[in-house]
Amino acid sequence: MLLLFLKRGLMLVAVGSVAGAGAAILVSRMLESLLFGVRPTDAATFAAVPVLLVAVGLAACLIPALRATRVDPAVALRCE
Repeated sequence: MLLLFLKRGLMLVAVGSVAGAGAAILVSRMLESLLFGVRPTDAATFAAVPVLLVAVGLAACLIPALRATRVDPAVALRCE
């Protein structure tokens, strides 16, 4: 059950990271004049930011998933 929660959540994170990276590459060309000391397509930045966002997304999916797996299904159904 835990893997189901994580898989669904991380799929959204992955899609968002890919879309965000693509948009960042396109927008960085327009913002080139505002960047000081960094190239518009700095490889370290484009690698570090998605890794950080995936780590945050993993934590955001893992914490509620762990709490949900600890609940007894009969108790959860009774509350409804």
